[in-house]
Formats: sequence, C-alpha cells, structure tokens
Amino acid sequence: MARFVANERPRGGAAGAARRDRAAGPARAFHARLPHYERTPLISAPALAGELGVGEVLVKDESSRLGLPAFKMLGASWAAYRALEARAGGSLDGWQTVDELRRAVEPLRPLTLACATEGNHGRAVARIARLVGLDAHVIVPRHVAAAKVEAIRSEGAEIETVDGSYEDAIERSAELGGDQTIVVSDTAWPGYEQIPGWVVEGYSTIFEEIEEAGGRAPDVVAVQMGVGSLAAAAVRHYGGGPARILGVEPLAAACVMASIERGEMTTVPGPHESTMGGLNCGRPSPVAWPDLSTGLDGVIAIDDATARSAIERLAAIGVAAGASGAAGLGGLLALAEVPGARERLGLSDQSRVLVVDTEA
Repeated sequence: MARFVANERPRGGAAGAARRDRAAGPARAFHARLPHYERTPLISAPALAGELGVGEVLVKDESSRLGLPAFKMLGASWAAYRALEARAGGSLDGWQTVDELRRAVEPLRPLTLACATEGNHGRAVARIARLVGLDAHVIVPRHVAAAKVEAIRSEGAEIETVDGSYEDAIERSAELGGDQTIVVSDTAWPGYEQIPGWVVEGYSTIFEEIEEAGGRAPDVVAVQMGVGSLAAAAVRHYGGGPARILGVEPLAAACVMASIERGEMTTVPGPHESTMGGLNCGRPSPVAWPDLSTGLDGVIAIDDATARSAIERLAAIGVAAGASGAAGLGGLLALAEVPGARERLGLSDQSRVLVVDTEA
C-alpha cells in the first residue's frame, strides 16, 4: 500500500546548490579525523535495477558509520563540534587526534550534550559526548525499544523517558539548554535553528563521497524523510542539476507529504507507530522545510510491509538494513502501485538511481 504526491511548486535547486557550495568540505575533513572513519560502500545492484526497470541502482550503505550502525553520527558529531566552537568563542581547529580535541574542549567543562531521539541520533550524540569527555542526557519516548535505549545508555548517557511522541520528547529537550547544557537536535523550533542546520551540513559527507566515487550523477535519488535533515542535504547537493528527488516516509507519519499538499509545514497527529522507527516524526524540521518544499519532486508514503520487502531485497545483495534504512528502496518499489508516478520522476530503463541504506 502506498500513496504518492507530486510536488508542483517550482524547484529550488539552484539556491540549494549555492548553500551546498558554502558548506562543502569542512564537515568531511572533520569526519576524516574521527575514529573509525572510512568511506562507506557504494554498491551497484543489477538485480534491483532489473526489478525496478531502470539502468542502474546504487546503494550507499551507511549500516556502519564511524563505529555506529547508522548515518546519524555524521550530523550529530559535526553539529556538536560547531556548537562547541561557538561555546568556546572561536575555532577549535588545529587538533589531529580525539585526545587533542578532548584537551581543547576541557575548559568548557562541566558541560552536557542533550537531545531527544527515537534511537540512532541519541546514540550518536552520546558517542560524540563520550569521545570529547562530556556528559550526555538523552530523552526518549516511552515506546522506543528497550534495545535502542540500552545502546544509548552503553555510551554513558543519562536516559530520560517521557510519555508521548517524539514531538513530546523534543519539547522536553528544548527546556534543557543553558550554561551547562547544549541541545544537539536534528530538528528545529523557533529561536533554535543553527544547530539543526549544522546537522544537515554534516550529512553532506555522504553525498561528497558518492561524487568522489565517480560516474555520472544519479537521475533519481530516493531519500528517507523523518524530520527531513538527510533529504535537505540531498537537495542541497543535487539541487540545480538533473536529479529528481523522491522523499519516502511511513503512511503512519507522512508529515512531509501533508506539508507538500498544504503548501506549508503541517503536523500529523500521532500515534506514529510504523516499524520505520527513525521516520516516525509528525512535523518537518523548519530548517529542512525550505529545501524540501522546493527541492523534492515528489513524496511517497509506504506501509510496513513494503519496508520489510525492501529489507529482504537489500539482504539478498549483502546489505544489512533496518526498516528505516530500507525505506528509500521501499519507496521505489512502491512506485509501481501509483499510476503516473514513474513518469513524473522521469524514470526509464536508462535511469541511474541512488538509495541510501541509513541504518543496519
């Protein structure tokens, strides 16, 4: 089961490309100095290309990134680093090892990094806090799986559980910022936009690595939504070029689709109970929305069965994916259910298609 909405608003790719040019480079150089950095695999999948009726499918495999099983460390670490620079009143550059960075951050202690999460972002914030010798405070909705909570706690984080949705956890995290706490959120709210913007910049490393791998740019990029930070990074990288960008989200939490239909940011009430846990978000990030509203060519909302099918297909080519990680491919599989959707995206038997497996 799927639902597709085309975005009829003028494309804002040129503006996105200009933003990308300003942000490119520093985040990637920062990531390269972190432990366990290596370029993640970019896999060509002929079997998937045949099934989808396209020329080539590329899978960017983020199931292991900087020692964690998801892409989130890219955004969380860069945003935390930039926030620490701002707190220090200047650049922290000049370090080459994490031990040197930890010594540079020492004058800022005692200091806590805090966030709300459905799982992977919170673990990433806790990991970067541990690496630089800071405390971490992570707020989770009560429905988050115990295994995810324990993974965050294993990084040394203090866990706070709230009744309600991810949005309720975000509201609680917004109360924590102060002299001894920096909130590192991947979504924004009024008066809090800079750090979520740095999260988007952090994800640029994914697309820069794809570009470095060579070959022509993709014709279609299928990217998961959530609050939209990863999708905004895709728009900023590929905007102004020929690529069409398809947003993918759960039917149970299709907040970007609702926003595209209304022409303004829209909240989708919970409960958001898809197995695509990382995408169970009821409202786009205000920082991501300008890119999504003009840079997406369409949004498709899929059910859990489609996500499971995508997991199986990725496993068949040796790629480990959770439901959120497989959702991009799930969106492409679901296009066949929607008359005219392939044509709207310009998909043909010659198309080069990119999906990102965002988590193991």
